[in-house]
Amino acid sequence: MKHVIVLAACLMLTMDMRAQVPSAQDETQPSPVATTGVVPTEKTAPVFRSTIELVALNVVVTDVRQQLVGGLSSSDFVVLEEGVRQDVSFFAASDVALDLAILLDTSASMNDKMGIMQRAALGFTSTLRPGDRAMIVDIKDATKVIHPLGAGPDGIAAAIKSTRASGGTGLYNGLYMTLKELMKARTAGGDMRRQAIVVLSDGDDTTSLLSFDDVMEVAKQAGIATYTITLRSPELTSLEQSRKPRYFSESEFSMKLLAQETGGQAFFPLQIGELDGVYSAIAKELATQYALGYTPKTLHQDGRFRRIVVQVSDRPEMRIRTRSGYVSNRRSPSGTLE
Repeated sequence: MKHVIVLAACLMLTMDMRAQVPSAQDETQPSPVATTGVVPTEKTAPVFRSTIELVALNVVVTDVRQQLVGGLSSSDFVVLEEGVRQDVSFFAASDVALDLAILLDTSASMNDKMGIMQRAALGFTSTLRPGDRAMIVDIKDATKVIHPLGAGPDGIAAAIKSTRASGGTGLYNGLYMTLKELMKARTAGGDMRRQAIVVLSDGDDTTSLLSFDDVMEVAKQAGIATYTITLRSPELTSLEQSRKPRYFSESEFSMKLLAQETGGQAFFPLQIGELDGVYSAIAKELATQYALGYTPKTLHQDGRFRRIVVQVSDRPEMRIRTRSGYVSNRRSPSGTLE
């Protein structure tokens, strides 16, 4: 019965999303992407065209003081898949265009925070560079794309300003459907583009029919860096300040795990006024990511999760953040890839 309810929810949500987003072919397999070569264009970022299948990684490097590290080259990186060293065949430092999905919790509990949230989101989108694209997603009882990824940048500000607070929080529904839409966009295009999700919420999911496990399953398939911003409740802050036993927040744990597994970062601001600084930190990190790609030395077609570790050679003090792995293609009994 649970599976029937979840399937019905997916169908309803998919119809709502497709009503807002231009259609694209369903993904064949989201984890590896195909890229090599550079096609320069005037007044835009370089376009990386597809020729071979790679496993793509967005990598963030920080030093012991948590400062972002730039200026590295492909030879500085060591990539291990299930402990086996791989050959880096694609490398770019901040030259790959970005597809960014911004998810905004507009449930009723955000009513007194909407003005500050909108201004912070507008400031965040102003950091997008030529060639970058943004999708704005309104999350409440239903998930609604109010600015599709393929639309021009002119409507981004109007979409953010149009948000109104009401209803409950369908956080997991919104994350699940956004991941699916970004996977479709990646598969439909022939260019390599970095992808990231930034989601803002102020509490627990209250209306989703999909679970956090559903979100994690598709997140591991998609390999899209997800940055989570969870506004902490005054009650939780008071409990910690009074030194009472640690209050367990399911939403806090879920958002931290999602960010960790996808190579993003989790933020837990105590006040809505901290939002500008959080968005600024995320924008700076996205602008200094390294894009790496490799073709696995051993092609596995068993549909299993392949663990990835990235290191900076001869610099053990460097801290690396990227997705934890990818889901390999599965070959069906008939010999075709699923």
